[in-house]
Amino acid sequence: MSAERSNLLNWAASQVSVAQAGRTNGAERGCNVQASRRDVLAAAALLGVNAVVPATADPADERPKEGDYLVAIDDTNLDALSPKHIVGPQIIAWPMDPMARLIRNGSRLNKVLLVRLDPATLVGVTRERTAEGVVAYSAICPHAGCEVSGWVEEQKILECPCHNSRYNPREGGAIIDGPSTRGLAALPLKIIDDKLIVAKPFIGRVGIAPA
Repeated sequence: MSAERSNLLNWAASQVSVAQAGRTNGAERGCNVQASRRDVLAAAALLGVNAVVPATADPADERPKEGDYLVAIDDTNLDALSPKHIVGPQIIAWPMDPMARLIRNGSRLNKVLLVRLDPATLVGVTRERTAEGVVAYSAICPHAGCEVSGWVEEQKILECPCHNSRYNPREGGAIIDGPSTRGLAALPLKIIDDKLIVAKPFIGRVGIAPA
């Protein structure tokens, strides 16, 4: 084998490795080697293997990120929510990249449920995740993927209207009863300039729990 072909094979192998690593764990974002789709496909053909090149993620599909604002789901003005806006039962919001003013509404799994509670009633780590009594959870029920839009005022708990799974917002969105096998993913918050800001990504898995 010529030295040129040997070098080409080594390069091709490295490009396929980058693509395959990106497919499994998203590592391509942090890799210093930036291979184009054409490069990787050509490398795969040379080596006689199939490479799956990860598609570039749409920012609107991405889960809430640290520093994102929260805007009411029906707000066309894209005004950032503050604790004073969270009154009555829960409200549903989208995360928004404040620099690009990009609403992350490409996936319904990005819907965020906001409730304001008496901070003295919050339990355990929920106190650390709240901002002036406002707690945030995934709005999607892990049982069947319905929106958790119900509120039981007497107990001040969340309820999914589809199959009546109930969750305790004061205790990390834990299950109280119903068919759901998993609590709601929590979204830690902080306040900057009177705005509710995402402090960390979702804690816990969002979407339907595996059977």
